[in-house]
Amino acid sequence: MNPVIRPMTLADVPAVMAIDAVSFPRPWSADEFRREVEANPSACALVAELEGEIVGYAVLWMFHDEAHVGTIASAPAARRRGVGERLLIALFEEAWRREAITLTLEVRVSNLAAQALYARYGFVEAGRRKRYYRDNGEDGLILTVEDFTTPARRAALRARAQSLR
Repeated sequence: MNPVIRPMTLADVPAVMAIDAVSFPRPWSADEFRREVEANPSACALVAELEGEIVGYAVLWMFHDEAHVGTIASAPAARRRGVGERLLIALFEEAWRREAITLTLEVRVSNLAAQALYARYGFVEAGRRKRYYRDNGEDGLILTVEDFTTPARRAALRARAQSLR
């Protein structure tokens, strides 16, 4: 599976919302996705497209020199096939482009599959947000990677991206 990673457009929002609805208990609204695409200069919204079908998406926000993964998901049929990993690599590349020095995200303590992916890319636990997820009160782990700007880290990420192709 080798999807094309590209910027999200307004036309992609319905497909992205469908993936969001089956991926998270509290999906984003169409307005939230539209805002990221049209009106938020600190955002980078991406989709993974395979044979004309959206199979994943991700949103990155910039806060000064920190990049933050707002959301990332892949369609159920595309899970464990490298879509999320390709999107994550694209977010790293965007963070480099925008000169971020750290990359952070929150993940449910129960989402071990996502945590394993993030660990492969150097994310470490930096804290915990107690009862962060409003749907069930689950804690959110704050994960961060701070050394992703080094030449060695960039080379390793680019090599991994190449191996996924």
